Amino acid sequence: MNWTAGFRSAVISPYEQLKLAEPRGFAGQTVRQVLHMAGGGERLRVRLTNRYGRAPLTIAAARAATEHGQAGLTFGGADKTVIPPGEEAVSDPVELSVAPGADLTLSLYLPEETGLATYSHMPMETAHVAAGDHVASPELPGAEPVDARFYVSGVDVPAPGGTGIAVAFGDSWFEGVGSTVGANNRSVDFLNRRLGRGWVVNQGIAGNRLLRDEIGEHALGRFDRDVLSVPGVTHVLVHFGINDLGLPGMSGEPPATAGDLVEGFRTLAGRAHGAGLKILVATIGPFAGAIYPGVGTPEGLAVRREVNDWIRAADDFDAVFDVAGAVEDPEAPDRVHPGLDAGDGMHLNDRGAQAMADAVDLKTLAL
Repeated sequence: MNWTAGFRSAVISPYEQLKLAEPRGFAGQTVRQVLHMAGGGERLRVRLTNRYGRAPLTIAAARAATEHGQAGLTFGGADKTVIPPGEEAVSDPVELSVAPGADLTLSLYLPEETGLATYSHMPMETAHVAAGDHVASPELPGAEPVDARFYVSGVDVPAPGGTGIAVAFGDSWFEGVGSTVGANNRSVDFLNRRLGRGWVVNQGIAGNRLLRDEIGEHALGRFDRDVLSVPGVTHVLVHFGINDLGLPGMSGEPPATAGDLVEGFRTLAGRAHGAGLKILVATIGPFAGAIYPGVGTPEGLAVRREVNDWIRAADDFDAVFDVAGAVEDPEAPDRVHPGLDAGDGMHLNDRGAQAMADAVDLKTLAL
């Protein structure tokens, strides 16, 4: 058995974030977070990150808990660790069983001023923050709920040789924006439930683009870290394009061109194949009804249709999953179907997330 990814969280700099999720730091506080596991095992280790921090990150105590028990985490045998700016720490392995599709609760005590935290800004899960060291406490007195995830980049578990691992690499339609908070109804969660074997780990970042840095590094910039570094990865599923076409309009800029998007997808395919991975690419979802000013422009929507026609016919990929066709309104194909719309015209509700997952032909994934 080798270590592989049971959970992954793509993280961003606190200086690159949407107005919907405010960056923050901590001092003398416990942060408790729920991590929904794609894979499971009898042992685990936790990956903590200070990738975008500007000061050393001191973690005085850490504890993991599952339905089978709990265990304190150590780092090189010590309860305390200090992670330098730009670095990551991996805990020592602990004997703690966690099942695929189950939740792991992670508690961190941060005794010193952290500065703004490296974080995942829209994980569709609520963290809880309380003053003092309550890592070992069943409850957090006076806890403040925060809709973000902090300092966690992954949880590794040992898996039998030959276990297939896929990475869902993309934007908010993978991260789960629009689905019910805390319900684990992201498209990736539905896909894992369909599979029943093999694991798909979620590396979606809401607002992320294929071609340009803004909310996190663009896809080509983060591909090595967020896809190739996942142990045991065999497949990558890709959903990008909405933010390249919609977000520029919020600041009066033109959308990406069809030629640039096609070249970006081709570059991703080449890098995936060069690393021995199979790549499955989604058509770009509809967003004509977006409530955000400047997003649903005629120019951006025309490019969406052109690029989708190319994706459906291209031979650059191992498979295509037609997300656009699965969630569009038949009466107005540039719009999300009303029954699948989260309410903003740009994101999917729980039913929409399931429809996105159902668009994947499991024979093409074959984990």
